[in-house]
Amino acid sequence: MKILQLLIVFLLCFSCTSQTQKINGVSFVASGKAINNKHINPVKKVSANYVALMPFGFIKSISSPKIRFNEKGQWFGETNEGLQQYAKEFEKAGIRVMVKPQIWVWNGEYTGTIEMTSEENWKILESTYEEFILNFSKTAESIKAPILCIGTELEKFIENRPDFWKSLIKKIRKIYSGKLTYAANWDEFKRVPFWKDVDYIGIDAYFPLSNKKSPTLKEFEFGWQKHKQEIVKVREAVNKPVLFTEYGYRSVDFTGKEPWNSNRIEGAVNLQNQKKATQAIYNQFWKEDWFAGGFIWKWFVDHDKVGGSNNNRFTPQNKPTEELLKILYSK
Repeated sequence: MKILQLLIVFLLCFSCTSQTQKINGVSFVASGKAINNKHINPVKKVSANYVALMPFGFIKSISSPKIRFNEKGQWFGETNEGLQQYAKEFEKAGIRVMVKPQIWVWNGEYTGTIEMTSEENWKILESTYEEFILNFSKTAESIKAPILCIGTELEKFIENRPDFWKSLIKKIRKIYSGKLTYAANWDEFKRVPFWKDVDYIGIDAYFPLSNKKSPTLKEFEFGWQKHKQEIVKVREAVNKPVLFTEYGYRSVDFTGKEPWNSNRIEGAVNLQNQKKATQAIYNQFWKEDWFAGGFIWKWFVDHDKVGGSNNNRFTPQNKPTEELLKILYSK
C-alpha cells in the first residue's frame, strides 16, 4: 500500500512539473547552410528547451499583395527543406520547435503597416498569405512541431481583414495538430480579434520600460507594472496563457526607452543594461502560472563570430546576458 501511495504522489508531482515547465526559447536565425552539433551546442549550453525557426516570405512594399517564398535564391534555413533539416537536428538534441513564418518587406518597412489600396489587391494578399502559411503549416505538421505561429506583427492586415484570419485559422487546424499562436506587437496585442481561436496570446514584448540611460533592476521591473496589468486583463478576458513570441534588449544605453527600435544603431555599448533588463522580465513573468515562457531575440548560427563585448545589438551571445540566460533557463 505504501509503495502504491508513493507511486501516486510521484506521478502527481511529475504531472505538475511537466504542466508548469516554461518555454525557455531562443529565436534561431536562419542561415544559408545546414546546421549541425557545432551550431546547436551553444543553444544547449544556454539551457534552452525551445527554438523558434523562422522561414521567410518576401513582398516588395507595404502595398504589394504578392508574397514570394520557398525559392531557390533564399537562404537554406528560410525554406521548407531548411526548416526540416534544422528541426531534425534540434530534435536529436532534445530541443523543441516553434515554427514562426515571417514576412519581410524588401525595403525594411514595418510589417504592421502592410495595407492594400484596393479590394482586388486585398484578395491577392489573402490568397498568397494563405498559400504561404498553409505551406509551412504542412511542414510544421510533418516535423511534429509543438507550436506554430500564424503571423508576426501584421496589425493593419488583421484590422482590415478579420474574417480572413478567422477562416485561415480553421484551415490551419485541418492541416496542423499542434498549438497555435500569433506574434502581436507590444502595442497591438490588446486589439487582436481572434485570441479565443488560438492557444496562446503571443506578444513580441518590446514594451517601453524606462527613459533612463542605465536603469537599476528595480526600475526596469517598475516599468513593467502597467504593461503587466494590461496583459493580465487581456489574458483573463480570453482565458489563454501568454507566450512572449519575442523578447529581448539591446546591450546599449537607454535600452528600456524604445526596445522595439532595431534601427537605432547608435549608442554606447552597455552590457549591464541588457543583463538587468533580461533579469527584470524574467523576475516579472516566469513565476506566473499563466505565463507559458518566451523566445529571446535573437540567436545566430555561428556562435563564435557574433555578439561580444563591443556589440550593442540584440543578441545575448558572448555577453554577460548569455551567462545569465544559462542560469535563468536552467531553473
